[in-house]
Amino acid sequence: MPRQPLEQMLRLHGKTVLVTGGAMGIGRGIAERFAEAGASVVIADIDAGAGQAAATDIGATFVQADMSDVPSLHSLVAALDARGGADILVNNAGIYPFRPALEMTVEDWDRVMAVNLRGLFVLTQAFANAAVQRGAPATVVNIGSIDSFHPSNPGLAAYDASKGGLLMLTRSLALELAPHGIRINLIAPGGITTEGVQAAQGSIPSDLLNQFLARVPLGRWGEPDDIALMTLVLATPLSAYVTGAAFVVDGGRLLT
Repeated sequence: MPRQPLEQMLRLHGKTVLVTGGAMGIGRGIAERFAEAGASVVIADIDAGAGQAAATDIGATFVQADMSDVPSLHSLVAALDARGGADILVNNAGIYPFRPALEMTVEDWDRVMAVNLRGLFVLTQAFANAAVQRGAPATVVNIGSIDSFHPSNPGLAAYDASKGGLLMLTRSLALELAPHGIRINLIAPGGITTEGVQAAQGSIPSDLLNQFLARVPLGRWGEPDDIALMTLVLATPLSAYVTGAAFVVDGGRLLT
């Protein structure tokens, strides 16, 4: 393969990227960086108000979508394909309700799995099929968690199970789809300061949050841009020979 100039490898003009959960937090940070790189950005989110506001600020397109609704995910990919298709899929949308395992209902469990794992698979499958039909290479970046490897706190059993499953799903799909020119990798963030995390802090004991931060060697919470920059690397030719891999971005938290 000819050696490309570094500046050209980071330029995404002519590429379309779909970012789920892109209205705020990590997703919005990712969308902003891809727009900066010249990509045509499509934000999919269940929150129409926040999603449209983010799209307007960034210069992106907003599509309302519910990750737990299978038909809407198929419609989303079909609509994109009618416009030429998407080249990059960033599976960022996810929920993380804090609920002790002994108090968790089946409905709680099913809701987390429907969004974090089933919906993600359905969307990725539809995206990959569309890419194969076009005969075009494609890239998927899944946003997992350090809980894909190790539980961070009690009360996240369903979330942890979904993120552990996502790690193996990433590897399995990477193996199957590599012959079609589709690369799939996973980023495992640690504690990232987002609107969702701040809202959830009311249900998470403050001592758990303090204990978590105390075990981060770099001594700070992460920011959405920490994840966005790694996503950009995995979605560009900078990582052309990487698939089925998991990259931990946690300030060293899993080291302790």
